[in-house]
Amino acid sequence: MADYLVIVESPAKAKTIERYLGKKYKVRASLGHLIDLPRSTMAIDTENNYQPRYITIRGKGPILQELKKEAKKSKKVFLAADPDREGEAIAWHLATALGIDPSTECRVVFNEITKDAIKDSFKNPRSIDMDLVDAQQARRILDRLVGYSISPLLWKKVKKGLSAGRVQSVALRMIIDRENEIKNFEPEEYWSITGQFEKSAKNFEASFYGSPDEKLQLKNEEDVKKVMATIKGDAFTVNRVVKKERKRNPSPSFTTSSLQQEAARKLNFRAKKTMMLAQQLYEGISVGKEGVTGLITYMRTDSTRISDTAKGEAVAFVNETYGEEFVTTATAKKQSSKSQDAHEAVRPTSVRRTPESLKSILSRDLYRLYKLIWERFVASQMSPAVLDTVMAELQNGEAVFRANGSQVKFPGFMKLYVEGTDDKEEMKDNILPEMEEGDTVKALDIEPKQHFTQPPPRYTEARLVKTLEELGIGRPSTYAPTLDTIQRRGYVTLDAKRFIPTELGEIVHGLVVEFFPGIVNIEFTSKMESDLDGVEEGIKEWVQVIDEFYKDFEKNVELAENEMEKVQIKDEPAGEDCEKCGSAMVYKLGRYGKFMACSNFPECRNTKAIVKYIGVKCPTCKEGEIVERKSKKRRIFYGCDRYPECEFVSWDKPIERPCPKCEQLLVEKKVKKGVQIQCTECEYKEEVQ
Repeated sequence: MADYLVIVESPAKAKTIERYLGKKYKVRASLGHLIDLPRSTMAIDTENNYQPRYITIRGKGPILQELKKEAKKSKKVFLAADPDREGEAIAWHLATALGIDPSTECRVVFNEITKDAIKDSFKNPRSIDMDLVDAQQARRILDRLVGYSISPLLWKKVKKGLSAGRVQSVALRMIIDRENEIKNFEPEEYWSITGQFEKSAKNFEASFYGSPDEKLQLKNEEDVKKVMATIKGDAFTVNRVVKKERKRNPSPSFTTSSLQQEAARKLNFRAKKTMMLAQQLYEGISVGKEGVTGLITYMRTDSTRISDTAKGEAVAFVNETYGEEFVTTATAKKQSSKSQDAHEAVRPTSVRRTPESLKSILSRDLYRLYKLIWERFVASQMSPAVLDTVMAELQNGEAVFRANGSQVKFPGFMKLYVEGTDDKEEMKDNILPEMEEGDTVKALDIEPKQHFTQPPPRYTEARLVKTLEELGIGRPSTYAPTLDTIQRRGYVTLDAKRFIPTELGEIVHGLVVEFFPGIVNIEFTSKMESDLDGVEEGIKEWVQVIDEFYKDFEKNVELAENEMEKVQIKDEPAGEDCEKCGSAMVYKLGRYGKFMACSNFPECRNTKAIVKYIGVKCPTCKEGEIVERKSKKRRIFYGCDRYPECEFVSWDKPIERPCPKCEQLLVEKKVKKGVQIQCTECEYKEEVQ
């Protein structure tokens, strides 16, 4: 019989930890929370210091009973839930249910599931941190008060199945505000002049800068004509050459949000998928003789701190693999004031466990994410890259052009890893020929171009997570579920990986803004996050924080119940009849936007998607028209409207004209630079201007 009972959250972890601890320990899993607020009611006593009423979660009773039996047979119980607020609350609920004094040394935490980390943690058990418990409880109660007050109003006034929450309402506001910016954007004309130059049989590019005295903006064609009139001949004099050496430092190891952002940019992973895969890497994968082993540290963190041991291992690895000159000498950067620094950054548990050594063991997606985490961590301990930068100023008459170039002098960390970017193209080396002041270069071609300013881009998941973090809205563990919720509710859709608000999202947002302005106020929400962090740090009392919020919120709820008018989402005529019963078809608003349905519902339940024709004949059957469709995962593809008679499909958008070389189908293909037109049969390609 085992002497000690250890309770973790996940069954996957239980087997691994039991193997590390030995025969005296029995490890069991709680499968997450066993005790929580009931789903059916608010369960917060607003008249009695906001005391919550907890119950055993439906279906979890047998698990709790089994844990109670095991606890009675054990000399001591260790509560080893995850090392965060949520895990601390689970440990507290378990202590209460099992009759364990929370002030005793019953709590064990570890940042990684490795043999040494597990054994060390059991040498240093501690009491349950009630500040962490209160912080989790305060957030849970606050979210319950908001969600269970506003959501029923939306059900009554708009439609069932809607919700509003603290973080999701702000995220939706940001998406809608950005959409309004785009709609109201008025483009402004501007021009550029780009020259192709030659020096010592080497060609390079330079752009118009201004006059010898100042930088000039080219606002219209008249400005361009004035500049072009001053250029005489094709000889330009090199006025100035500025050479500098610039260092580029590596990015620190991942936090939760930076991991989500980089996985979106480089791997095309949604935030939810990134966290699911990271959870698997943390809980453990079977790696041959070692058995099931945690491959990364805990993935919910806002810290970039690295332990001295991990740092030492990484430095030794870099020295052995790349050489001493690639080892960093920099000291760690200071943590952000918003970071709680509860545990380390996301990193591999052993730098010696290289991605290549695990490639045959891990699934494709697990391998790609592990490789990203491993490379980012190792690169963070490498020396800066050294770049030689050159700026050359060229003059002809009153026109001054500038050429900028850079060349990697020493790759440093860039030999292994370069951080992703939201821009379409990453910075590339532009190597200039050797030039000295007084030299003459020849202009091969000078081309003016008209441009128009572009509206701000819609949010991608990566941009939205980054902006929420910068504004202090939400915390690392909230981003993935928040983005998932606003999509599941039908408030936003993703088009080309960018968020677009739906009509339903705008309706809900408008009501929340009108009656609950504090909920969508960015400064207010950020301050609330700071107050909740103050509870975690033990400098704020959770009841007071909730009370300060609820006094005004309660008045808003009462006002909304009395004055919020019911929103009638009217069905629009679709202009065609139902093929099943002959009644008129109408447009209805659903979870994923508009669709067509029979007006004779519920007698007739015929529905169909709104067909979007793109003006291209089907290349297969020559009779049908190509329409835009959506897959089950909401990805856009193109098919023949005569399906299933004709089964033509394409992920790329077909265009009307045929290939000029082989007369076959041309499609618009998304590439890094934007969009490229390609032939589906031959190698013909053309850039889209």
